[in-house]
Amino acid sequence: MKLRSQLKLSGEGFLPIVIVVVLLIGGGLWYLYSNKAATDREAREFARDAVKRLTVDHDRRLLDERLSPQAKLDMPPSQRDYLIQRLTQFGVPQQPIQMDENITFQSYFFEPSGIFTAQLNYPGQGAMLQMATSHPVSRWQIDNVTFTTQRQAPPPAPASAQPPAAAAQPPAGQPPPAQSPPAPSPQ
Repeated sequence: MKLRSQLKLSGEGFLPIVIVVVLLIGGGLWYLYSNKAATDREAREFARDAVKRLTVDHDRRLLDERLSPQAKLDMPPSQRDYLIQRLTQFGVPQQPIQMDENITFQSYFFEPSGIFTAQLNYPGQGAMLQMATSHPVSRWQIDNVTFTTQRQAPPPAPASAQPPAAAAQPPAGQPPPAQSPPAPSPQ
């Protein structure tokens, strides 16, 4: 009898410990997922703000403050000036700016990075601004920025403006039509 009562007493403390452990694991998972969602939101907000500051405000200071150390080596001050000068020459793109946003996490919850591609529509020409970002320690940084222009194709010619030589050609596989001799001219 005493043995059974001792087993019951030792088993009673097990259930609260299991509940506490399950609650801790659940709370930890909730924190990780909510932190991941918040980081994703912050990345998108940072990229949208950076694209606006570069393309609309032509803010060179953003590049000085937010380029990663490696990006500062890859993009010296003269190249940063050239980028801002080109963006200024194009003016302000049509709003809203459409962006493709791709955010990845290296270890599912940690080490976020993003690649953002902004399609810029300027009068008479399109362009693309592509930016790679990361969040290594305390804030978002820009790892790479590229700006490329896209030449727009000339408008297609109207269908009725085909050259006469093309209209006189027979369909493939058919012999050419017989031509009648020129009419004699009256003299």
